[in-house]
Amino acid sequence: MENENWRIKTLVLGGIIGAAVGLGAAYLLIQRAEKEQGRVQMNAGEGIKLGLLVLGLLRQVAQLGEGS
Repeated sequence: MENENWRIKTLVLGGIIGAAVGLGAAYLLIQRAEKEQGRVQMNAGEGIKLGLLVLGLLRQVAQLGEGS
């Protein structure tokens, strides 16, 4: 039972952190749009940069448990 308990805690914590980061990112996009007095717009270049950034972050997280 304890073996499954840490998995559930890790998933819940990861979900909470992911939601908080997503809300923070959305807030920053809204602030940028209001500053420019427009709607939230992202061009293809920004989307690609963001996607690559997220993939790099996930790769780093996956390597956290590996030895140095």
